[in-house]
Amino acid sequence: MNDDALAASLAGHLDALTFADRSTDEVTALLVDAVAAWGATQGFRVYRRATSVVPLPAPYQTRHSIVDVACARPTGRPIVIEVDRTDRRRTVEKLLAEAEAGRVALWVRWGPGPFAAPPAPIRLVTCEVAVRNHRHSRLPARPAPQHSAPAGATAEPVELPLTAD
Repeated sequence: MNDDALAASLAGHLDALTFADRSTDEVTALLVDAVAAWGATQGFRVYRRATSVVPLPAPYQTRHSIVDVACARPTGRPIVIEVDRTDRRRTVEKLLAEAEAGRVALWVRWGPGPFAAPPAPIRLVTCEVAVRNHRHSRLPARPAPQHSAPAGATAEPVELPLTAD
């Protein structure tokens, strides 16, 4: 599966995710869980909070940053996935370094949008989420109300009675 197909597959998996009235931390945790579940269903070995190739800034330069989810595939390059609500420069730098090290870099961005496209070769996977009173929801699409006419149907005109003034 090529990089674009991986991103599309993950996006399709996340499209089914719904929730209501969740905090920022809860939504991030739900998305990380969903990303890990996607990797497992693909037959990948999934690692949460995996070590990144990027060292931390001083005074912790002997330690490395982490990525939210990493996936090892039986064939093909490893995949690293970051999940963020905000557009963080450090995340872009980390994913670019991961891609330079030979990994497929996927960035799951969530929120109300719009989402700026990251530089190549990072693949963006978006998850639109509504926010109200600092709570986040992603609800399934509602069906049309029962009284709606089917697509293409025309309504018959109705004569209204005249009233006397």
